[in-house]
Amino acid sequence: MRRDVFQAIADPTRREIINMIANRSLNINSVTENFDVSRAAIYKHIKILTECGLIKVKQQGRERYCEAKLDGLSEVSNWVEQYRKQWEQRLDSLEVYLKELQSKNKGDDTIK
Repeated sequence: MRRDVFQAIADPTRREIINMIANRSLNINSVTENFDVSRAAIYKHIKILTECGLIKVKQQGRERYCEAKLDGLSEVSNWVEQYRKQWEQRLDSLEVYLKELQSKNKGDDTIK
């Protein structure tokens, strides 16, 4: 089953796993040591992250290492970007409006 990246980042544990392996690969034991949940629960999170294409598990000898594949987060970034642009435009309009109000209020103060 192919899951989407939004499902992967919806869970704080999965986000933390991504943060942990973003800069260096870690073996699964190292990942599980950082959480107060069962090893089976971490395996389930890793499976979801793998199905979403955000991590890859590689076998090296007897160890299995988790490696981040963060290209999939570009989908999230693109989705967020459209809303960031909208909010920037709204905030820019608000700034213009507030400056107009300020200049009107300064004009009113000089008349009194």
